[in-house]
Amino acid sequence: MRILIALLMFTLTGCKYDETISGYVDQRAEWVLVELDGKPFPARATITFPSKGRIAGQAPCNSYSATQSAPRPWFEAGPVISTEMACADLAAEQRFFKALEEMTLVDVLGNVLVLSNEAGREMVFRTAP
Repeated sequence: MRILIALLMFTLTGCKYDETISGYVDQRAEWVLVELDGKPFPARATITFPSKGRIAGQAPCNSYSATQSAPRPWFEAGPVISTEMACADLAAEQRFFKALEEMTLVDVLGNVLVLSNEAGREMVFRTAP
């Protein structure tokens, strides 16, 4: 009987634990993209992890959000939903969204967050000052 109760308690408390990246970073932190594939990113784009399994941010032109359900160190953003405003940085925004959708790994060290994939693509973010 004690084992059954222990298993039930573990199951109930285990459901609350967040294994996605939002469970490992400050959910209030805003991360700014500084580098895409080894080159400085020419516009401002951010990412946040506001709650379990959610990402959100500001791309160069539009705000966006997506789900993220893969456990760390894995990363999978999908589907990305954004507003539809045009601006001068629309090409940079398209590169940002395409890269974000291709990322499969996440790593955080201090104020640096790196999204990457096995093909060698990489997005480097730093927390906003």
